[in-house]
Amino acid sequence: MNKPVEKHIVKNIPLWINNKPAAASSTRMGDITNPATGVITAKVPLCNEADVDTAVQAAKAAFPAWRDTPPLRRARIMMKYRELIDAHRDELAALITAEHGKTLTDAGGSVQRGLEVVEFAMGIPHLIKGEHSEEVGTGVDCHSLRQPLGVCAGITPFNFPAMVPLWMYPVAIACGNTFVLKPSEKVPSTAMRLAELFKEAGLPDGVFNVVQGDKDAVDALLEHPDVKAISFVGSTPIAQHVYETGARHGKRVQALGGAKNHLVVMPDADLSQAVDALIGSAFGSAGERCMAISVAVLVGVRVAVAVPVAVAGSAGVAVGVGVAVAGRDHQHHRRAHHRVRP
Repeated sequence: MNKPVEKHIVKNIPLWINNKPAAASSTRMGDITNPATGVITAKVPLCNEADVDTAVQAAKAAFPAWRDTPPLRRARIMMKYRELIDAHRDELAALITAEHGKTLTDAGGSVQRGLEVVEFAMGIPHLIKGEHSEEVGTGVDCHSLRQPLGVCAGITPFNFPAMVPLWMYPVAIACGNTFVLKPSEKVPSTAMRLAELFKEAGLPDGVFNVVQGDKDAVDALLEHPDVKAISFVGSTPIAQHVYETGARHGKRVQALGGAKNHLVVMPDADLSQAVDALIGSAFGSAGERCMAISVAVLVGVRVAVAVPVAVAGSAGVAVGVGVAVAGRDHQHHRRAHHRVRP
């Protein structure tokens, strides 16, 4: 008998505009795949210029009232947002694992790192204080003010669906800006859930918006005259494109590209600890992070002989569906199998 074909429900991921899900006008769609199983779990719209403009206009319309909201009131919303993210951290971790593929342990850790930025943004009434200096010249005082820019945008990568967006928009919004987030089209669900929680925290309509898409959506944000600042994390070639295009259109741009990391093992190193660190860094987060080690520099004969032998045992590391190996932290799993003696 033929095995029955297992059916999977494929959902459609919307945009998030004016504090509610919104349909895209673009007819182009992308697949969302669970990398551990290869199963297509969702479809995501690849926004066009008109879709991006709709989100930007919503953010632009919300800016005057949000800018005039006292920083203390903004901070209260951040406090509530922090509570909601903390309460839903397991749910967020599961969304990350399902679309990115890292283990639940890794995913939960990345949610925590993002949560810490929200905690930082809660202190915005103090952080945005200006400065004042008397008599910088005869009869001249000097003071500075920190004021919001307007609509800001973030373009974020697939490897940290919660942490990297949370680096960007909580601080920008706490400062009185409005925001349009363009997450990776490979991992859109986490951003949508974070948007829902922000609404639940009391964020007004239009202050935070999410558009989906690929290069067309990115270029629409980079070239839009109402977007005042852009933040980007991703590969170096795209970072260069974002910086050059955004700057050419008069925007403030920060663009963080890829990294190359080396691990140096010195002759007097604790080899068990060094090997655990090496394996964890190379393969943690599925090896898809800018802190991943791609080169190990082994100093001295003892280290040069012992470390490769121990690393060869990395085949014992559990590889599979992220949820299934959630209870086995990568490095702890390694320690159970390997002890390198000095």
